[in-house]
Amino acid sequence: MLISQYLRQLKLCTRHQSPSTAKSLHAQIIKLGLHQYGPLPNTLIDVYGKCGLFQHAHLLFEELPLRDHVSWASILTAYNQANLPQKTLSFFLSMLAADGLQPDHFVFACLVKACGSLRATSLGKQVHAHFVLSPFVDDDVVKSSLVDMYAKCGLPDDARAVFDLIKLKNSVSWTAMMYAYARSGRRKDALEIFKGSPVRNLFLWTALISGLVQSGNGIQAFYLFIEMRREGVDIVDPLVLSSIVGACANLAMLELGKQIHCLVVALGYESCLFISNALVDMYAKCSDIIAAKDIFGRMKRKDVVSWTSIIVGTAQHGRAEEALALYDEMILAGVKPNEVTFVGLIYACSHAGLVKKGRQLFKSMTEDYGIRPSLQHYTCLLDLLSRSGHLDEAENLIKAMPFEPDEPTWAALLSACKNHGNTEMGIRVANHLLSLKLEDPSTYILLSNVYASASMWHHVSKVRKLMAIIEVKKQPGYSAIDFGNESQVFYAGETSHPLKDEIFGLLKDLDAEMKRRGYVPNTSYVLHDMEQQEKERLLFLHSERLAVAYGLLKSVPGTVLRVVKNLRVCGDCHTVLKLISSIVNREIVVRDTTRYHHFKEGKCSCNDFW
Repeated sequence: MLISQYLRQLKLCTRHQSPSTAKSLHAQIIKLGLHQYGPLPNTLIDVYGKCGLFQHAHLLFEELPLRDHVSWASILTAYNQANLPQKTLSFFLSMLAADGLQPDHFVFACLVKACGSLRATSLGKQVHAHFVLSPFVDDDVVKSSLVDMYAKCGLPDDARAVFDLIKLKNSVSWTAMMYAYARSGRRKDALEIFKGSPVRNLFLWTALISGLVQSGNGIQAFYLFIEMRREGVDIVDPLVLSSIVGACANLAMLELGKQIHCLVVALGYESCLFISNALVDMYAKCSDIIAAKDIFGRMKRKDVVSWTSIIVGTAQHGRAEEALALYDEMILAGVKPNEVTFVGLIYACSHAGLVKKGRQLFKSMTEDYGIRPSLQHYTCLLDLLSRSGHLDEAENLIKAMPFEPDEPTWAALLSACKNHGNTEMGIRVANHLLSLKLEDPSTYILLSNVYASASMWHHVSKVRKLMAIIEVKKQPGYSAIDFGNESQVFYAGETSHPLKDEIFGLLKDLDAEMKRRGYVPNTSYVLHDMEQQEKERLLFLHSERLAVAYGLLKSVPGTVLRVVKNLRVCGDCHTVLKLISSIVNREIVVRDTTRYHHFKEGKCSCNDFW
């Protein structure tokens, strides 16, 4: 009777997340001499793990004189709960060696979950093979875990093969299968599973919406979110809100993001940590860094994601010194930076030319925090060195780093060679890049641009022919401008817009005023062998100019114009937008693939260093 009472109370600790009560109950159990009796030891391990007291669970497990399958399933679950999937897999080997136990269905489910968390496809398939050969091959819970694992590994067809073998499909298996399709961008298949599910609850909606957001189908995710709201689904868990806030961030739709923020407040989830983190990230990516800082400042609790989001956002908006000051505050607050934090910090240094500080941070990452630099960190450092003109040091870094330099790494150095006019090194790097198996169309464009800048038209022709052979297509340049209730997309060279006469008329008036102020078109950014006048015409039709002109015609006077561009802003357009901001006395914010440019009163936040 006493045992059953303690078991009941311990389960309540798990349900209510009460670690202090669990400790108190554990102390009573020890005093009564029941700590090795019946199911109590395994239950305590399970409770400690689920209450976030991983070390207590581990210590208790090590003290067990006899460990069974339930003991192992409990401790492996605790490792997974503590987000230590690597430890789960390595610790499993001890189960085989120390206790001579073979995995049962509970242990298989733990192992599969760990493989899914690590996106360890090869290891996951090995576990799957062992499961198939085990006496537990018919267990539907493990099969549901396998569906989830293959979903996370981006293998929807493998997930479907397992899904079809599940005899009694529960909501977990339906949700995992639908997420697998949605995350892979297979919207039609995801919707088919969604419609076939016997229960359409919040978690199913969340999986569908978040999967579509992750696969870049943010617009479709929004329509489904609206449909979910119309069906009256009660949002008792805020995860779906963080996904839709993330969609606003990816699409840079500020006004829509503000509406979702209002819904978050109305539902009472603004104090939720991961929702606040998502809002900070959203406002930063939607070019409203002031709002991002306001939310960050009002957060009662901040974790490493909170600090990293505001540091990266501030850096991308050209506020390098502010980003570095935030980092100092983060350290003083006792929050340990992670790999992403240092990517943002070195990025900040890169776009402000702070070479010495960037070197210090790169060194601190290893020496002070024991973080092994990844290829991305080396690429950021190389970008910093090369952007600042330290091309020889950047080239030496490529040769010395403990990774095989990939395409983006070489492309960063090549871009810097072009910007700093180091033709000799640029040609050498370009020739090396051509010896690689290139995948990114922009790299081919960069190669062509380097040769074109040196007027090596024969080499440009060779690159263009190679692009044609392997069917590389240049991504058309476009710019989008959003007014909340209306969004317009303009493509470079577009001449078919209903308001084309008004747009071109305004651009011509602005062009005339700019030339009176000393503007001379920089036609070196037109990488074709053609007449000067034709080059100027192509510059005139760049997508960001069309978007800004439309914004000036349609927006409320005095409001900030926010433009999102899918390519890097060219140097000539950068000059033009500075002049336009001065002429019309408006702030213009352009988010390109590299950073955010705030044009105001004839100046840009990047200080012409981007």
